[in-house]
Amino acid sequence: MKIEQIYTGCLAQGAYYIVSENEAAIIDPLREVKPYLERLEKDNVSLKYIFETHFHADFVSGHLDLSKNTNAPIVYGPTAEPNFEAIIAEDQQIFEIGKIKIKALHTPGHTMESTTYLLIDENGVETAIFTGDTLFLGDVGRPDLAQKATNMTQEDLAGILYDSLQTKIMPLDDNITVYPAHGAGSACGKNMQKETVDILGNQKKTNYALNQPDKESFVREVLDGLSAPPKYFGMNVALNKGGYESLETVLDKALTPINVADFEKYAEETGALILDTRSPVEFQKGFVPNAINIGLKGDFAPWVGNLIVDVKHPILLITDVGTEEEVVTRLSRVGFDNVGGYLEGGFSSWKDSGKEIDEVKRISPEEFAAQFNKDSKVIDVRKFTEYAAEHIDNAYNKPLDAISDWVKDIDDSEHFFIHCAGGYRSMIAASILNSHGIRNFTEIEGGYNGIKKTEKFPTTDFVCQSKTL
Repeated sequence: MKIEQIYTGCLAQGAYYIVSENEAAIIDPLREVKPYLERLEKDNVSLKYIFETHFHADFVSGHLDLSKNTNAPIVYGPTAEPNFEAIIAEDQQIFEIGKIKIKALHTPGHTMESTTYLLIDENGVETAIFTGDTLFLGDVGRPDLAQKATNMTQEDLAGILYDSLQTKIMPLDDNITVYPAHGAGSACGKNMQKETVDILGNQKKTNYALNQPDKESFVREVLDGLSAPPKYFGMNVALNKGGYESLETVLDKALTPINVADFEKYAEETGALILDTRSPVEFQKGFVPNAINIGLKGDFAPWVGNLIVDVKHPILLITDVGTEEEVVTRLSRVGFDNVGGYLEGGFSSWKDSGKEIDEVKRISPEEFAAQFNKDSKVIDVRKFTEYAAEHIDNAYNKPLDAISDWVKDIDDSEHFFIHCAGGYRSMIAASILNSHGIRNFTEIEGGYNGIKKTEKFPTTDFVCQSKTL
């Protein structure tokens, strides 16, 4: 028997490839299925089942393309109602792969179809659980995503999750290995550990959610501090449940080079969003007017999902030459398939054509220290928790993921500085502000990490009062 965790850092997502004898199973596959097909061919095994722990919200799964390429059936847990052919497992149903067995344990709460898969090895020993978003390392799945679909409150769902954990997970042996669908950095939980594999006994000791004295405490603690889910989550659920175009079709359309003239015409005629995936350093030096910068070398796909409201909105790409396929693939993972093409030759071709170029004013932390005074206005776009831990005295906290709400409150007649932790998020914010016609600001390279090294700025513990722009 072989178990391989295939972890994708940019989504903090774990898929699983399991082999016994000449058969295999894959759990929660990513959308691009080529790596799985290559493993199957290399191991000379056939794919018997594709298991889905639930309808994922944070990424588009590869179940449909994988089934099409292998003829393996897709398996969901009880109550699932996909718009395509699938096996809907019963609670406790057994599936055989080679000499091992996988038992479906219905564990609703994160979603109502959520299912944990228990692996029983060749000797009949319960060896591992693939918990999806039911149980993470250090946390449990957020219970607020299925409210509309179930007409339940998040308190109701949290209570159901508590029952699932107590009746299906906690009675299992402490030596069982826990393989979750996500790790630290995922928006599917709030308190995940950096590790991606653990034993259940350790989680029983260290996971706050598994150490609550009763259901009431569990519900309160799990819901406490839960931020709003990213806007694209609902759209991804719809794609995973209803179906989508194959990745090959998406790539064929999106990997179309477009010359400068046609690129400009396409943007004007369709209202396409121009997405520039170069680094903040390169973007700052010059960019196509109204382009939005979300750098590929960062949490690219999650930020696209957070900030671009409609997955169906047309997109045009400006990339570092040679990264086009990676960009399109990572966009497809979160359901953004409507890419019309990319600027041939990258930004250099636009620059060489003599077209208008825009810039963001960026300064170093040392320059900021020299320019800062008691009347300076500073906007910190880090998360609330980052700001609460440490921040420039009197800075305004305006998290990037809420920029569509607070951008309308900006007074462009008053200059302000803007920063994040290291410069990635603040350049995204700068590009969005710029696209709204807001230009009277200066972005700080290196962010707060650089600012605090200047030893000029007092920091303050968070005070429970809000500042308005």
